[in-house]
Amino acid sequence: MIKILADSTCDLSPELVEKYNIGIIPLYVRLGDEEYKDGMNIAPQDLYAWSDEHGQTPKTAAPSVEDVEQFLSKDSDDEYIVFTISASMSASFNNCRLAAEDLEISDRVHVIDSANLSTGIGLQVLYAAELAAKGMSACEVVDQVMAIRDKVRASFVIDTLIYLHRGGRCSGLAALVGGALKLHPRIAVSDGAMHPEKKYRGKDVKYVMDYVKDMENDLLSARPERVFITHSGCKKEIVDSVYNYLNGLNHFNEILETNAGAVVSSHCGPGTLGVLFIAE
Repeated sequence: MIKILADSTCDLSPELVEKYNIGIIPLYVRLGDEEYKDGMNIAPQDLYAWSDEHGQTPKTAAPSVEDVEQFLSKDSDDEYIVFTISASMSASFNNCRLAAEDLEISDRVHVIDSANLSTGIGLQVLYAAELAAKGMSACEVVDQVMAIRDKVRASFVIDTLIYLHRGGRCSGLAALVGGALKLHPRIAVSDGAMHPEKKYRGKDVKYVMDYVKDMENDLLSARPERVFITHSGCKKEIVDSVYNYLNGLNHFNEILETNAGAVVSSHCGPGTLGVLFIAE
């Protein structure tokens, strides 16, 4: 039997986790001296409140080797395919690999560095689950996933630069100017890291829709299986506008909405929205 695991930064909804039988390994979020498990006992709203009160970005940490071992069985014949957030962003990948070595089952534990985050990971996870359900071997599934990994298109448009600034991801001047001029940067993932791209102006629905419409050609040439709308607590009217636009393209078989978890939200802040898909 092939079991699919992913760390909690994949941002898959509980419904998708249940439907595809995905095991979720939580990362940690630390608010001062208190430690929580992403997706289990902390919500993004909790960390926003703490961050605003203390003027700091919460600390995040990878699951320990011992944490990962709880999801693996030394005594079974199961094979595991484990997805992690980009290895350049977290020790999650390395700790999953070490857990397999520690249990002496590396021959049947395939750890994949997604080179991505959020549902940029989730897209790979669901693809793997579908391939496994078709009867492919674990090695075949891994080969197929690696073939599309670099085709995953993950980007987000940020509502406020404050959280990126608190986390040391942009200068104080950039945060100040961005707030004053109502600039909203587009952050894209490439080569396993986040890179700023374009900046948008204006208020909520307008700048979000400008961001989405800029991707129209890429969306129309994307793999049609699915597209994700992943956000950190955006207004319903904004999410609905994005959904209706994507639906109007008549290209995707399913449009999935998910909420960013506490780890991803702690760095991007509230009001962030991304449209994520796999290029053909």
